[in-house]
Amino acid sequence: MTKITVSPDCGNAPKREFIKQLSIAFAQRDVDFLVYSVTAEIAWNVVGDKVIEGNEKFDHELKQIRSGEVAELVIERILTHGKEGAASGTMIMQNGKKYAFSDFYEFSGAKDVKVKSITSFNN
Repeated sequence: MTKITVSPDCGNAPKREFIKQLSIAFAQRDVDFLVYSVTAEIAWNVVGDKVIEGNEKFDHELKQIRSGEVAELVIERILTHGKEGAASGTMIMQNGKKYAFSDFYEFSGAKDVKVKSITSFNN
């Protein structure tokens, strides 16, 4: 089971809560939730690695991720404004390896919670 830690300043506004759930879904490999949460034209730019376009390719890419299990997810920051939002934090794997992430989201509308694009920075 993944331990989830969220900074108190992440708040509970609807978009912030949704971005928190997206971050948790990535950590827990909840492909169904992630695919349901994006538009058919999703564009996922994993900076320095690849760009995945379209819901089917997004689904396929998520299913290919075979890295180790996440022991702890620490969400340090969630920001939202209009059609955009972002989350950053760290993931600590079962083997102790630590990864930092920053994900930037664009939604299909200011009030719509479907994700139109994701830009991911990981190290």
